[in-house]
Amino acid sequence: MAAWFECKVTYEKVADNGMPKKVSESYLVDADSFTLAEARIIEEVTPFVSMGEFNISNIRKVNYAELFLNEEDKCDRYYRCKVLYVTIDEKNGVEKKAPVFVLVKSDSLPHAVAELEKQMDKGLADYEIASVTETSLMDVFQYVPSK
Repeated sequence: MAAWFECKVTYEKVADNGMPKKVSESYLVDADSFTLAEARIIEEVTPFVSMGEFNISNIRKVNYAELFLNEEDKCDRYYRCKVLYVTIDEKNGVEKKAPVFVLVKSDSLPHAVAELEKQMDKGLADYEIASVTETSLMDVFQYVPSK
């Protein structure tokens, strides 16, 4: 089963003033291991690096239960949402909350919350939104099998 890896890439690009500028950007890739995540991010980012070399400064595994990726052009931000699934322990009647993380692509925080609620309401489980925060992700690269 594939997992999600956040990869931080550092490279030089031409700034607005025409001078080279070193930038760090984060990307999300799905892969089976750290090694495959590194290979995937190299494959995905190489065409976009126009000058010099790039360096992968960090790869870390992240746990997203679900991704809601809106494909509209205006949606260019990614929001990490902590959702608490609410269940009742039948033995002692205590309410339990199990946290999961969801990634939502949207154009603003209010629209991200609305999209999260719209998608979560499709399910049957009770839930609470604990937090929604904007991430620094530039893009998400999902695995597409070759034909």
